[in-house]
Amino acid sequence: MPARRLTPRPAALTAVAVAALLSATACSNTAPSVSSGSKKTVVGFVMVGSRGDYGYNQAVYAGSQKLAKSLPDVQVVTADNVPESNSVTQAMQSMVDKGAKVIFATSYGYFPYAEKFAKAHPGVVVVHQGGFEKGTFPANFGTYWGEAFEPVSLGGMAAGGTTKTGKLGYVYAFPISQTIANIDAFELGAQQVNPKAKTYLVNTSNWCDPLKQKEAASALISQGVDVLTQHQDCQTTVIQAAKAAGKKVVGYHYDAKSLDPDGWLTGSTWDWAPVYEAITKSALDGTFKGGKYNANWVGTFAQKNNPLTLASFGTSVPSDLQSKIKSAQQALQQPDTSVFKGPVQCQDGSLLFKKGEVPTYDQINSIDCLVKGVVGSLPKS
Repeated sequence: MPARRLTPRPAALTAVAVAALLSATACSNTAPSVSSGSKKTVVGFVMVGSRGDYGYNQAVYAGSQKLAKSLPDVQVVTADNVPESNSVTQAMQSMVDKGAKVIFATSYGYFPYAEKFAKAHPGVVVVHQGGFEKGTFPANFGTYWGEAFEPVSLGGMAAGGTTKTGKLGYVYAFPISQTIANIDAFELGAQQVNPKAKTYLVNTSNWCDPLKQKEAASALISQGVDVLTQHQDCQTTVIQAAKAAGKKVVGYHYDAKSLDPDGWLTGSTWDWAPVYEAITKSALDGTFKGGKYNANWVGTFAQKNNPLTLASFGTSVPSDLQSKIKSAQQALQQPDTSVFKGPVQCQDGSLLFKKGEVPTYDQINSIDCLVKGVVGSLPKS
């Protein structure tokens, strides 16, 4: 299967990048700068979107603040709204200039910048969130993630078990490996409780564009979709669109039930703090080099360390469906179990995974087709 690919996210306006760099100290949980005599170790977090987006970046920010509380000798500095361009390098350099010894580059498209920066700064541990590296790792670099498709499939069960039209809507940004795996897992999860459920796609070609999200949600609703979900960094717009139309929603990245308790079914939410703490400790105690985080680290349900967990249930999910979803989650904690366990077919009927086959994480993240039951096609670029 083809190697996992990196698709850069589009760069934001220069003014936004400048504002992000200026906020790198303003968002600190303690003093806005580190003096040469400071005893605290500076740990930096670079984010592509707003720390208050009710989604991906808010989950990162929440994890960074929990880290600051759990490790009193650590000073956290953050920079948000940093586009996937050389602005990432500038933000990281600004943090190093303030004494940063550990930097978390948390956006998918930050990968090449983070790896290059690590090579140029061997005294700083740089880790990337959601990337993948083949070959030799720099001694001070690593990637980390969670098997996102596992909890996403549970959200698919909630959608499939509550839809009245049998049509589910999926708003996504780019056809990268993570997204394809999540779309397929969502549909396979829905099929577990509703074999006739279909997932309709609209892509926005942007990780957080409220206008495009609103248009995508409207297009899906006009096709009869009555449950919406998304693979976007920010999810407020999609939730609001579902609420306005009286539809249901499955979240991703962050538990946003408070935005619409009745329409919210469930979702996936990142609990990054334990991972951030473990990585920071390994960097500070000298065990990072050659350790599990100096590689492609992935948390899973089976290992009971998946940083992406099942979000809370909304009031519209009946108790029997909640029980089915929880049972499915427990099943995913067992060996030789996967939502992708074969037989699984692509849209065109070709066999993706044969009967009884349990694909590896690498296989799943190399999938380049949509599974049978997904309606729509992947953009060519």
